[in-house]
Amino acid sequence: MFGNFTDRILNTFDSLTGKGLLNEEDVSKALREIRIAMLEADVPLDIAKDFVENIKDKAVGEKILKSIKPGDMVVKIVRDSLADLLGKNLPADTFSLSFRGAPCTFLLIGLQGSGKTTTAGKLSFMLKNDKKRVLLSSLDIYRPAAIDQLNQIARSVEIDYMDNDASDSINTLIDNSFKKAKQMSHDVVIFDTAGRTTLDEKLMNEIKNIQGLVKPSETLLVADSMIGQESVNIAKSFQSYVELTGVILTRVDGDSKGGAALSMTVSTGKPIKFLGVGEKISNIEKFSADRVADRILDMGDIVGIVEKAEKEFNQEEAENLAKKLSKGSFDLNDFQKQLLQMKKLGGIKGILSLMPGVRKAKEALNNTNLEDKTFIRMAAIISSMTNNEKANPSIINGSRKKRIAFGSGVDIQDVNKLLKQFKNMQLMMKKISKHGMDGMEKMLSNNMGTNNLGNMLNNLRRK
Repeated sequence: MFGNFTDRILNTFDSLTGKGLLNEEDVSKALREIRIAMLEADVPLDIAKDFVENIKDKAVGEKILKSIKPGDMVVKIVRDSLADLLGKNLPADTFSLSFRGAPCTFLLIGLQGSGKTTTAGKLSFMLKNDKKRVLLSSLDIYRPAAIDQLNQIARSVEIDYMDNDASDSINTLIDNSFKKAKQMSHDVVIFDTAGRTTLDEKLMNEIKNIQGLVKPSETLLVADSMIGQESVNIAKSFQSYVELTGVILTRVDGDSKGGAALSMTVSTGKPIKFLGVGEKISNIEKFSADRVADRILDMGDIVGIVEKAEKEFNQEEAENLAKKLSKGSFDLNDFQKQLLQMKKLGGIKGILSLMPGVRKAKEALNNTNLEDKTFIRMAAIISSMTNNEKANPSIINGSRKKRIAFGSGVDIQDVNKLLKQFKNMQLMMKKISKHGMDGMEKMLSNNMGTNNLGNMLNNLRRK
């Protein structure tokens, strides 16, 4: 998300921060580029214009232009303005406070095909991991198999659900859901509603009636970020019938523009509360204006990395690995586990997308045409080894390499490359063990800079 917008903004910043002093014309030229970038990202002209004018008022003052690093000061102003645009100054998020009195209720609304049913499953899974007892209930009595679709998702993640009958009235389904929630002491009831293909008055009045019956803690509009500014227009239309408490943007992993996120909160006055970032049931993130602004400007999202790691990593395994690293006894079994964990985190590109200040490294990796299947192949090579070979790679001779290559479907050269890569990593771990992070930094600067990293990974990619 924001890929094209980020590239345009960062190229503009390069021209600013590279200068010792700035004048008003330098800033104005940079702001014109930012406005163009916003328009290309499908942000409405009036929002882009107001955004740029607000920055200009702050960035052309004498205090800024005559500061020691005026370019950096302008970057900070843009970053803070982006956070405001994304909703930083909206009222505090009520999501975590809405559990006063049980059960609390979430009502998901939106157009057909926006991803409501999948999002209901993702929300329930996230809440389950937060130790909340969740009940899912579908109120979609129109679309064939809609109720069964939600129930299948619920069964797959062991969430309680209502086996609703599409022939019953909406009022009956809601009453039965609340009765079961109270009987079984559920903390949360999530109601999934029928999607609207058009915003006609009859269907919208039905949503208004449902909201009156449910009296939800949260009324969340599920909007597809891929349709850009149209999702904002849809949100405005829903607002004319129901009171929204927030927005969930889906499919943001396929949206390189980010126009919906950049203009949603300004246009509706409602916060974006969650992002759907992939197809997996765990691919949902709580939205943070500050963190998203940092990602846009290549300042990273360390909190995002930690949250992903907490979801995907086994704590006991991580502790055992830490002990091995401290002793310098990192073997191919550990290497294989790290490859698989990197894949869970989105591969090296996925990790780098959340790291601060690694734009050049990401560009180098893109130039290598590196694909995630590289890591899968490396893991396959290790899987073709015996336990003794994984623990003692020095015993792997020519005949063993031939067997390993045949078993994993690769060339012997690929086995040699992997062993060489493992040896380099083992050396790095020993350096860290002996000299701490200073030793690793010295090694990286001398032997494994960005260009060498790109070359190394490119060599691992099968031709």
